[in-house]
Amino acid sequence: MSISKAPGKKRRRRRNTPLAADSKGPNIRLPATVSRPALLEKGSDDRFRRLVYDLLTIASRMTTVREHLGDRMGISAPQYSLLMAVGQFQGEHGVGVTAVAKVMHVSSAFVATESGKLAQAGLLAKRANPKDGRAVLLSLTRAGRSLIARHSAEIRAVNDIFFGMLTPSMFAAASAAMAALVRGSARATTSSLHRLEFGSEFASWREAAE
Repeated sequence: MSISKAPGKKRRRRRNTPLAADSKGPNIRLPATVSRPALLEKGSDDRFRRLVYDLLTIASRMTTVREHLGDRMGISAPQYSLLMAVGQFQGEHGVGVTAVAKVMHVSSAFVATESGKLAQAGLLAKRANPKDGRAVLLSLTRAGRSLIARHSAEIRAVNDIFFGMLTPSMFAAASAAMAALVRGSARATTSSLHRLEFGSEFASWREAAE
């Protein structure tokens, strides 16, 4: 003997709804994560939080793009960025390690290490700076220029899609905003946090990470 369901009655699937949409619960708001008036709307940090989520998403997707382009060129994502930076700023005589590090917001040691690998691969040339024998100038080799040229169409296509929704005014505003965020983020991860109550713990964490 079997048990069958009554005809015409289907079990309704329970729909998953966001917690924020639960009208039965209390209206709980977390403390604001920022206090500067310019970053608040009517006392709320909702727009600020959305900006943070968007920035994290953009950073993740940009890393994905760099990894793809680097893989296509047979180098790592950081090496791709380094190769492009050297090509942009080398001029007629080459560009210094410190200058490249400043543009990329990385350490000179990182640039020295990765440029050495690219030099071994025949993509970068390194020579002594005639004005400072202790410094090194970097420039693309013929192979490095050829590698970038072979992939330039794909690089343009990806960038056109990635940034294609920006109008000229939006692009100018975004460029200025990103430059300001680079400066602010540098302050937040160095001296500013050290002065807070948990600053010593943060400093210890940074030393361990580095």
